[in-house]
Amino acid sequence: MFKVVKRKELAPIEFEILVEAPRIANKAKPGQFVILRIDEFGERIPLTVVDVDPEAGLVRLIFQVIGKSTAQLSKVMEGESLADVVGPLGKPTEIENFGTVMLVGGGVGIAALFPIVKGLKEAGNRVITILGAKTKDLLILRDECQEFSDELILMTDDGSIGQKGLVTQAMEEVFAREDIHTAWAIGPSIMMKFCTITAQKHDVPIYVSLNPIMIDGTGMCGGCRVTVADSIKFACVDGPEFLGEEVDWDEFISRMQQYRPEEMQANEIYEKQVSQNG
Repeated sequence: MFKVVKRKELAPIEFEILVEAPRIANKAKPGQFVILRIDEFGERIPLTVVDVDPEAGLVRLIFQVIGKSTAQLSKVMEGESLADVVGPLGKPTEIENFGTVMLVGGGVGIAALFPIVKGLKEAGNRVITILGAKTKDLLILRDECQEFSDELILMTDDGSIGQKGLVTQAMEEVFAREDIHTAWAIGPSIMMKFCTITAQKHDVPIYVSLNPIMIDGTGMCGGCRVTVADSIKFACVDGPEFLGEEVDWDEFISRMQQYRPEEMQANEIYEKQVSQNG
């Protein structure tokens, strides 16, 4: 059993939990993820490892409530346990001293970006971080990213903090004055697509982290297949990071919408059950 030792609401629909998982805490690297189940009947939920405390054996996870399973996870309290936490899974980010790097995070994708920001800074890079969200309340991990960034740029749709506008606007401003060696972008699919287009205009390689539907996390089920460089890849074992310019974005975005009606129906039934049970 994997005990939740800390639970915190970061925003109205975003939560952080610290989970006892000593073996994962000793092995996980930036870019990797875990798959958890709340109970033996639960859906498998893939979540990026935000941070680890090897001495305490703790793994830090952040998630957004977007459906039935994440709604259930948000109600797991401190002292309660999860049935399964499997990991670390996926290939870690290639961390080295590149020089000046740009990292772009959007929404809950900032949680997946943060360990890469931290790892690249600790490797000696000059780190420029751009964070974006709809509003100030959803712009998570600002202080943590600031700590490991030489420059932090904040963007919000409503201008409630930082600049009003899109992360791609900030990218253009940085490209105009900096010699960027490599970039990363993690966030909503459409954001990563346009970050890729922006980086391509400046001939800068950009890595993205893909989050398709996953089931077993070992490549056996094929649910997380994506087309990269005209070949079928599995995000759980070949990724989750890929070069953005090699991703078939139209196919990926389309597949991400594939089970949206079923997800909405399951969530509606769950909310009705919760309401009826008080």
